[in-house]
Amino acid sequence: MVFMFITAAVLAEICSALPLSGSIYIWAAESAGPKHARFFGFLVAWWACTAWMTFTASNCQTTANYIVSQLAVWEVNFPGGVGNDNIQWRALIWAISEGMLLLSVAINYLPPKFYSGVFKFSIGLMMLDFFLCLIWLPIGVSKTYGFRSATDVFTMTYNGTGAPAGWNWLLSLLFTAGTLTGFDASGHIAEETKNASVVAAKGILWSAIATGVLGFITTILFLFCTPDLDTVFALNAPQPFVQIYALALGKNASIFMTVIAVIGLIMNTTVAIVASSRLVFAVARDGVLPLSGWISTVDSRGQPRNAVTVIYIFAAILLCTIIPSQVAFTSLVSAGAVPTIAAYGLIALLRLTMTPDRFQYSHFKLGKYAKPFYVCAILFNALVFAVDISPFEFPVNAQKFNFAIVIFGAISVFAFLSWYFTPEEKWLRKDQILKAYETVEHPEDE
Repeated sequence: MVFMFITAAVLAEICSALPLSGSIYIWAAESAGPKHARFFGFLVAWWACTAWMTFTASNCQTTANYIVSQLAVWEVNFPGGVGNDNIQWRALIWAISEGMLLLSVAINYLPPKFYSGVFKFSIGLMMLDFFLCLIWLPIGVSKTYGFRSATDVFTMTYNGTGAPAGWNWLLSLLFTAGTLTGFDASGHIAEETKNASVVAAKGILWSAIATGVLGFITTILFLFCTPDLDTVFALNAPQPFVQIYALALGKNASIFMTVIAVIGLIMNTTVAIVASSRLVFAVARDGVLPLSGWISTVDSRGQPRNAVTVIYIFAAILLCTIIPSQVAFTSLVSAGAVPTIAAYGLIALLRLTMTPDRFQYSHFKLGKYAKPFYVCAILFNALVFAVDISPFEFPVNAQKFNFAIVIFGAISVFAFLSWYFTPEEKWLRKDQILKAYETVEHPEDE
């Protein structure tokens, strides 16, 4: 939590100085200084687009997992059995995932005046889910299988990975740090935000803090409310928490909690599409993508609907990999967090080494804490990056290999080739970089 809050503060500082759509690759470019801006802009643009576009597909599959897990709760006999080795089961998850994607995309086609309501409804629903878990779940647990002891919660460890004890413990960061990412989203819609230099940057910082604090409370609560390990490992649903709700609250109550989770995830996916489409729009607006002219076209309300369509097509194709192989899909989407974490750490590194004393007009200037914050963000995100590309089971073989590093490497190679072969006048021209650089250094001249 502490180190992700520091990372969010580093991003908030530069977001306040550069509140632009496509934010994160612009931040990387300007953090590198004029000489190296274009290269790092290309690199992070590829990283960010890949990450945000895979987030969308991953969210849809997560939503589908909640829905199909009710089959396990009600002990429905599914043809061929419940499990990823059954192609009919994979086809069911794929079909539901595609339906969830279509619904989230449809919400993005609504007039922008509805967006505020969508965001507020999302927050309200998530808070309802949070308080139900905080109040109702413990009551149910106390009346059924009972709480775990404090000794279990705070001292017991379990090594199911085969990794050395220390690395086994660090692998927990795969989930905790994975949740505390994506807080750069408010920067991607900065050009549609009033007083963006303050509001967008504040959104980055406070979304990280809110997620961290509430997530910490939820984690401790769930540790107390989770059944013993033998029971947990016997659960066979794709989303075990649906079965845990059924054990603690009853089968009917599990449907209610599942509905709340599903609607919340649909809203989450909707917001992810808003952020990712603005990122793709910004990259296309600068002319680097195929069909850039069409992708960067906005409708009569100024909304980048074609960019939303691109996100839909990409995510829909990505979801199709579920049918031939769940492992293939998991490998693709598991790489989503890796470029995001890499971008966070890279921006901090560039701020420390290339532009440590720049962007003094930020409303979130770090002042004397700047360099220590940059160092902390670099080291911590490097550690999380190492966890994200690590195998999750040892000893490692072809079936257990984590392809996230291969996918990340391929993305980086494509970024390098794009930078090398794309003429300067096509994307991130030097005069554009210098203009943005001078604007944030001398805003009073604008």
